[in-house]
Amino acid sequence: MSLRRVVVTGIGAITPLGSTAPAYWEGLAQGVSGAGPITRFDASKFKTRFACEVKNYTPDDYFDRKEGRKMDLFTQFGVIASDEAIKDAGLHESGVNKDRVGVIWGSGIGGLTTFQQESFNFAKGDGTPRYNPFFIPKMIADSSSGNISIKNGFRGPNFVTTSACASSSDSIVSAYNYIRLGMADVVVTGGSEAAITEAGVGGFNALKAMSERNDDPATASRPYDKDRDGFVLGEGGGALVVEDYEHAKARGAKIYAEIIGGGLSSDAYHITAPDPTGEGVVLVMQNALRDAGITPEDVDYINTHGTSTPLGDGAEIKAIQKVFGEAAYNLNISSTKSMTGHLLGGAGGIEAVASILAIQHGIIPPTINHFTDDPELDARLNFTFNEAQKREVNIAVSNTFGFGGHNTSVVFRKFRD
Repeated sequence: MSLRRVVVTGIGAITPLGSTAPAYWEGLAQGVSGAGPITRFDASKFKTRFACEVKNYTPDDYFDRKEGRKMDLFTQFGVIASDEAIKDAGLHESGVNKDRVGVIWGSGIGGLTTFQQESFNFAKGDGTPRYNPFFIPKMIADSSSGNISIKNGFRGPNFVTTSACASSSDSIVSAYNYIRLGMADVVVTGGSEAAITEAGVGGFNALKAMSERNDDPATASRPYDKDRDGFVLGEGGGALVVEDYEHAKARGAKIYAEIIGGGLSSDAYHITAPDPTGEGVVLVMQNALRDAGITPEDVDYINTHGTSTPLGDGAEIKAIQKVFGEAAYNLNISSTKSMTGHLLGGAGGIEAVASILAIQHGIIPPTINHFTDDPELDARLNFTFNEAQKREVNIAVSNTFGFGGHNTSVVFRKFRD
């Protein structure tokens, strides 16, 4: 069968750098850190006391009080990002067939804020089970896609992908496949996460996964730096409207970029640690390039997973060098997590937006907070350290990897008729 072309016609984001896609991009291009002391709860007794929070967030700015109370924070972020993308794409104004519009969203954890609060309330009580009637629908991960669908009346495919930190990228690849196979005309996709809670911070501290650089949060996320000591937790959401090209053309939609490939693989190695050989990451990028029908020489930019962990960063770079060979020295690499922190299941959503806007603007967002070269990493590679670089970007690859060994790569190309 003939596969349909898939294009991106809308974007949206709510992030630690800004609460709209343009504000987010401005922060990326300027190399701004979104990290600061945690304000959501008293973190004074935690090993890590900082994170990348969405700044000055008040649900009442987006939802009426009754509506907002029915949604966990991660769902609120998802609805906000998707609202922006849907408006940007002009879906409602175009009179699209809502039976053919789907919502495929990503979240690795779901309603952690709700689960924690209900557990606290029970523990403080007299043992009588008194739970909020919205506890379950707020907590479950698919409440995000469900709420987006209900709000907009989209009756096409609707589900959530959960694959830890690869969740959002998996949702984008799923949306891409549904459209190119003709199972939908339009899909709202991306992901969101809100895990800056006592349980989230405490759990990742117990894993020894997060930075403990409490004296200088703004420089704590240091991908590829010799002295990196773990990731910085972030929150928010990123959304894309992806669409069949002929459908977009018929309704006169603006087109940001084209999705031309997606790859998936598994490390099959360890529940939390990356395979130090990078074999699973090699496989996922090879799968993505093969699906896109391109060669390593065609790629201009890789938005890396780059979490700022000692093991993960090195494994990804080894994999890039193995897949791209000499072509690795001609492309730009950067980790935008150095600015946004790690949104876990929401990472792929905002990083897809970053990759698309890099293509749009011809600017590679930087990897900030580089102070000392890591002798284990090839200094000849262009990590785009500390400052954005101008470059024509025809093809960008976005990598995301998750606990459990989940690996996903998405390939975006500058749109041409």
